[in-house]
Amino acid sequence: MDNALFSRRRAERFAQLLDEANGGRRHHVRSRSDDQLTPLVSLSQQLAAGPSAATADPEFRAGLRAMLLATAAREGIGAAAAPAEKASAGRGPLLPAVTARRARARGAILVGIAAGAIALSGISAASENAVPGDALYGMKRGTERAQLALTGSEINRGQLFLGFARTRLAEASALRSDRTGYSAVLDDMDADTRQGVRLLTGAAAQRADAAPLDAVDGFVGRQRRALDALLDEAPRADRERTSRSLVLLESVAERADALRAAIACGQLPTTASDHLGPTPGTCS
Repeated sequence: MDNALFSRRRAERFAQLLDEANGGRRHHVRSRSDDQLTPLVSLSQQLAAGPSAATADPEFRAGLRAMLLATAAREGIGAAAAPAEKASAGRGPLLPAVTARRARARGAILVGIAAGAIALSGISAASENAVPGDALYGMKRGTERAQLALTGSEINRGQLFLGFARTRLAEASALRSDRTGYSAVLDDMDADTRQGVRLLTGAAAQRADAAPLDAVDGFVGRQRRALDALLDEAPRADRERTSRSLVLLESVAERADALRAAIACGQLPTTASDHLGPTPGTCS
């Protein structure tokens, strides 16, 4: 038996066990994998029965819903029965039943994934204030990667990266007594800043529209004020590292202004770009 068929049968059996555990019709069959799947069913019931006091972020819920709907459309869940009924005239009644059963199994698995993700979002919410070295910090960064994976728009992704840069700055303010950790977090902050700015300036140049640059300008203003506050209280070594991040912000502000002017006069960049995105031409 090949691995794909084996995995599919395990998934379908898991969906049957979930259905039975929730009061559905008993299938009166037993699989060799039941001993492995039964603890997972119990875990699923525990997750469903013990809702967290924390609430999921609305953007996370919207992104998760979009991902599940896209998966359902791609897998044909909810639409598989109709084509099967048309084909049943020449192939007998077995094919529609098998197709419908597989569709229900895939649907049950998607529902299980959604329930687990929403349940785990309570842990994700609890990790929001974690800093490097905390047990939940890995969960926090993993949640950020999941948000990026669920975001398709370049503008939204750019804004997410700038939001992560603000989060890194808040973490840095809590690590001022840890010189190594402070510098490492600012390195991550600058990387998020460059990535977010590159996406937003690229979108502005591609659309010949300065609207995405408004998010860059707002970010620079808030981030500069917060870095200035850190600079006033930091020891000399930290001041030098903080100053490098301020220099990056100045470069970002200059690029946004130059690109805004280039869009206004029609001197849009073609292929030239750097770590902050397209390099605009000079207006004559």
